Formats: sequence, C-alpha cells, structure tokens
Amino acid sequence: MIEEGNPAPSFTLPGDSGEEVSLESFRGRPVVLYFYPKDDTPGCTAQACGIRDVWDEFQRRGAVVLGVSPDSPRTHGRFREKYGLPFTLLSDEQHEVAELYGTWVEKRMYGKTYMGVERSTFVIDGDGNVVRVLRKVKPADHAADVLAAL
Repeated sequence: MIEEGNPAPSFTLPGDSGEEVSLESFRGRPVVLYFYPKDDTPGCTAQACGIRDVWDEFQRRGAVVLGVSPDSPRTHGRFREKYGLPFTLLSDEQHEVAELYGTWVEKRMYGKTYMGVERSTFVIDGDGNVVRVLRKVKPADHAADVLAAL
C-alpha cells in the first residue's frame, strides 16, 4: 500500500499517442497520478472533464496530470480527442502499475465479485515522494480535491 511520505514507485507505460512515459521524466514538477476504471464511461468522463475544465489552475501550479486505466492507447486517444483532454492518458493493460499502487482491487457489483481499478489519486512532489493519497475518489469532486492537495 502506498503511503504519504514514501517515494512513488517508478514506472513506464505507453501513452495515448503511443509514446512511452516514465514517472521519472517529470522530476522537479508535481505530478497528479490518477487511476480510473474505463474510458468514456459516465464517472470517468466526469472525472476527466472536471480536470479539463480547471486546466488553467493545474498549469498555474506547474502540475503534470497523468490518467491511468487498463484501456489501450488507441482507446485513450479517442477518449482524449472526444473530450478535448489536455493531459496524457497512460495504458496499464496488464494492471501492473495499478497493482503496484494498490488500486487493482476486488470490487462488488450486483452481488458479483470481480477485480478492477479503485478510483484513486496520488499527488507526487517534484522529488518523487507521495504527498497525498486520495482513495475512492468521487468524480464530481475530484478536480477540486486534487487542487486542494496541490
């Protein structure tokens, strides 16, 4: 389990335009790393568009925003284009990074149990340390909660 004050686990994942993105490449800047279940679903769209709608404030704070889900880079590209998302979406198809961050969890819906992404956000400082962990994030409040954490 990732805890505040600890170093953020390093990773490299494919981005929405096919490029490889490493957490380490953003050293010196705060990073908002948010995990979400699926592109173009109501909650995930609300969460992403909430960030988009206050993007100027994220930029004023010098923050990098990275969204991570098990969707493919191609699906991410379509999602990003459809909603005009100004930040990078990363593909974690094997959920290795989600497991590393403790966001790949057992979930229940309609009496069935399955594995999936717990909507979670990690605010990482310029030195690579986790300064805030937000779990079970509510999509409508996400952008405001993250800005408060920055």
